[in-house]
Amino acid sequence: MMADYLHPDRYFDPDPAQRHIARALYGQVAHLPLVCPHGHVDPRLFADPDYRFGSPTEMLLIPDHYIVRMLYSQGVAMEDMAIPRRDGGETERDHRRAWQRFADHFYLFRGTPTGLWLREELADLFDVTELLTGANAQAVYDQIDARLR
Repeated sequence: MMADYLHPDRYFDPDPAQRHIARALYGQVAHLPLVCPHGHVDPRLFADPDYRFGSPTEMLLIPDHYIVRMLYSQGVAMEDMAIPRRDGGETERDHRRAWQRFADHFYLFRGTPTGLWLREELADLFDVTELLTGANAQAVYDQIDARLR
């Protein structure tokens, strides 16, 4: 199910003639798997068939330097995002609280490539059909967590 906030033509040119061609081309390849030479997923995860993420925070927030940089630039401490410290010092251990902070600041990603990617990821992989906000953060966390189990 596609989220209401993700327009099906979101990547196509607004010019109707170009959009028509883009839709036709996309329709021919949409079913094919992605081959991406650049990624941010640790390749060791693909090699271990038994690997499981412990939480939505561990999967989506902690390893994503784009999210971390944005939140940090707006005053959210890395320790509050459950980012492990090099010196072994204290960090947030409650991944739900870290996720709540992320959701409380999700508006910062409006109009950014990271925001588009996050919204699409939440919708396509986890069937999240509403925009992530502080108000629905825990329900979205539970929905993603259930899919990870």
